[in-house]
Amino acid sequence: MTSPNLIILYVRDPADSIAFYRDLLGREPAVDSPNFVAFPLDGGFTLGLWRRSSVEPQPSALGNRGEVAFIVPGEGAVAAHYREWSSRGLPIAQELTTMDFGQTFVVLDPDGHRLRVCEPDK
Repeated sequence: MTSPNLIILYVRDPADSIAFYRDLLGREPAVDSPNFVAFPLDGGFTLGLWRRSSVEPQPSALGNRGEVAFIVPGEGAVAAHYREWSSRGLPIAQELTTMDFGQTFVVLDPDGHRLRVCEPDK
């Protein structure tokens, strides 16, 4: 079976987004071109940032119709991430709260993509 290993977010300008994700992920991109940036992640996964105006075929809609989730294990790990990301001044779309699946919060990247931090399924 083939498994997905790349998620691509369409961004206004990869150069603007690169600084945000470099700081957030604590790593350098493996690919850094004018229209596409790729950050290798743990477990063989890659986060790609593609200049929206160069995507072919052009997307039919834009907006936050999905999320990139960061599952962080450990007692108090979600709250610790919330304090850290809040102190960085990241735009908070959902304050730290408890939902059916546990503690969670959401921040936005420079293009309004939703980045959720949550606990692993139990």
